[in-house]
Amino acid sequence: MAVDALDTRILRLLIEQPRTSVREYARVLGVARGTLQARLDRLERDGVITGTGPALSPAALGHPVLAFVHLEVTQGHLDEVGDALAAVPEIIEAFSTTGGGDLLTRVVARDNGHLEDVIQQLIQLPGVVRTRTEVALRERVAYRVLPLVEAVGRAAGTP
Repeated sequence: MAVDALDTRILRLLIEQPRTSVREYARVLGVARGTLQARLDRLERDGVITGTGPALSPAALGHPVLAFVHLEVTQGHLDEVGDALAAVPEIIEAFSTTGGGDLLTRVVARDNGHLEDVIQQLIQLPGVVRTRTEVALRERVAYRVLPLVEAVGRAAGTP
């Protein structure tokens, strides 16, 4: 899907001012409310906008330990293991990957002992051959998409 200059301006506002009303966005952008709503609907339909809920902090929820756990899976069991991972609440993301493992998970835990318990739970899943864990020490770049939106906007001719 092509993102044009107006889409880029809309996305920038959504990121920078997520609690503003559609009416206010339209006023700031100088477009009709119906135009803005149609653009938002298209961006959602095309999968550019994937959610509108709040961003939550696992650390504030009592899970300050963050680790990336690589799982090597027996051939033919990737879907089964992926489904089993969805049942583990401490796994907040999981991706199929190339390289040294088959799956990469982002895991949160209350402390290192709890992390070990989660890893032991993962290694016991049918189809999991081995795990490799890397504990995050400090976040250096928080999840962000605004720089990408701005780069796409520049490519589309947005000043």
